[in-house]
Amino acid sequence: MGRRKLPLIENLEITDVAAEGKSIGRYNDMVVFVPWLIPGDIADIQVIRKRRKFMEGYPVNIIKYSPYRVAPFCEHFTVCGGCKWQHLPYGKQLEYKQKQVADNLARIGKIHSVPVRPIKPSAKQQYYRNKLEYTFSAMRWLTSKEIENNGEISERGALGFHIPGKFDKVLDINHCYLQNEFSDILRLAVKKFALDEGFSFFNHRNKTGFLRNLIVRNTSLGEWMVIVVFGEDKPEDIEPLMFYIRDNFPEITSLMYIVNTKVNDTIGDLDVKLFAGRDHIFEQMEDLKFKIGPKSFFQTNSEQALELYRVARDFAGLTGSETVYDLYTGTGTIANFVAGFCKNVVGIEYVEDAINDAKINSQINGVDNTIFYAGDMVNVLTPEFISKNGRPDVIITDPPRAGMHPDVVKTLLDASPQRIVYVSCNPATQARDLEMLSEKYTVTAIQPVDMFPHTHHVENVVRLELK
Repeated sequence: MGRRKLPLIENLEITDVAAEGKSIGRYNDMVVFVPWLIPGDIADIQVIRKRRKFMEGYPVNIIKYSPYRVAPFCEHFTVCGGCKWQHLPYGKQLEYKQKQVADNLARIGKIHSVPVRPIKPSAKQQYYRNKLEYTFSAMRWLTSKEIENNGEISERGALGFHIPGKFDKVLDINHCYLQNEFSDILRLAVKKFALDEGFSFFNHRNKTGFLRNLIVRNTSLGEWMVIVVFGEDKPEDIEPLMFYIRDNFPEITSLMYIVNTKVNDTIGDLDVKLFAGRDHIFEQMEDLKFKIGPKSFFQTNSEQALELYRVARDFAGLTGSETVYDLYTGTGTIANFVAGFCKNVVGIEYVEDAINDAKINSQINGVDNTIFYAGDMVNVLTPEFISKNGRPDVIITDPPRAGMHPDVVKTLLDASPQRIVYVSCNPATQARDLEMLSEKYTVTAIQPVDMFPHTHHVENVVRLELK
């Protein structure tokens, strides 16, 4: 029995945006999710998946362009997985992000009466990231034009980004608008040197190859960190590449490398070898300096991170006498940022290396009223822990996208601080947690912050007051 043929929907009008940067149209009372289109576009859509209440498809022909549409600035648009909203004017992007926050809080969190403050826009809409991770691939993604020409492909090596949903396919990047142009210059030079030397690029199917990843970080102080990840431990080839980078790019503050012979790409459990310069770089926010190591988490839009932390500090309403708990503290950025405005700060984070950085950041800045603990939040944040460290007057929580574990929410309710400041990169899971916290807390302020222009992602800060 053959597979059921899925329909081609003609003249579908896009009316809204959805999660993951997709757009929405309606057909016969069903929602249709489509990538790469914006509200106002009318297109023919080939359905690729059909469920009881919705369908998914892709555009095969655009009949009429939206009046809002602007020309995409990047040649890799629709192929690379980043910057999916670059054909939508920035003002409209902000409008839809604000709507995403309000809709999630109302639908999931049952929060209807508190107005969402106007979203804080990013001062930079391009070149705003302070970290990019490029991937080497022995079999680069071929463009549709290359496939149509059916010619011989002279070079299959790639250094760029994974194609969404394709673990073994990497798009070779010519120019990226996410990081300072030095990142482009370095990436292209490293790739050329590797090809000239005949170094093998990683094959993501059979997990073999010499060159695996190139990680580039920078800060507002003009410091650069470069980490090369090798798939094979071959000092005779590692050294020439590292010397080439060191000698040709004196701007680099920290040059390191990692040998990763594992199946997966994670580097958290691997040794990082310093080749030249320092083993860290520094970022500055207001009068505070923060040390960033090769495994440190730091918000990838430094300028907007400062705005985000200012909102969190303002919502905390500190007078100088409070005990503050900073949950999911990372490298202690928020903890140190608010330490000068309260009595003491207790930071908790799962990653032990991050906690070590948090302690160093306090030392660097002469902050002596912070204390940090490493461990799983569920296991660390217990009644005994609170008894030992003092009942919090204010809790600031900045969990990962999955939000807080129900046991953590219960502990917050039991601790009953006067105020909770909830920073989130996922308004849906934040809204879920707020609904649970509503047992004892009332939401009194909501402030979205745009950290990632040209994407659907949005950060949101909510203040909760004890009833």
